[in-house]
Amino acid sequence: MNRNCNIELLEKYFDNELTKDEKLLVEDHLKSCLICQYHLKSIERLGEMIKRPVDEATEGEDFSLLWNKIERQLKPRVKPWETIISLLDISYIFKKRVLIPAIATTAIILLVLIPLIYKKDTSISNRSVVEYVESKTHNIMIYESEKDKITVIWLFEEKMRESPNS
Repeated sequence: MNRNCNIELLEKYFDNELTKDEKLLVEDHLKSCLICQYHLKSIERLGEMIKRPVDEATEGEDFSLLWNKIERQLKPRVKPWETIISLLDISYIFKKRVLIPAIATTAIILLVLIPLIYKKDTSISNRSVVEYVESKTHNIMIYESEKDKITVIWLFEEKMRESPNS
């Protein structure tokens, strides 16, 4: 290394932090100095070694969430009472002409559907069920009414005789 060599100037050259005159001076020096060429190559390799893992780590990352957070911090703060007033303000509905028919349509649909959903079912079954069970000693008839929730059981002590006409 001779006295014209300046590592600090070489690092600034690599980082593009030199003026035009300084840059020309370093480039002229690099043409003739093998030691500075070697140092520049070392700086370049070091930069590659640092840059490669960073590039690989950031390659698949999505920085949109981070950027959104930064943007929120940059925006001026809104006072809470202004936010409440803006939420209560419904004048924006009337500014958007598409919203009025949409709200009207929704209201009509709700007015039609709500009675159908909450309609009281008046068709309670008036059905009754009668079962007849025969045995060798007794016959039993069971009557069940679904509407009144009544069950009646008849026990016949004698077996019922069938009429000859049937």
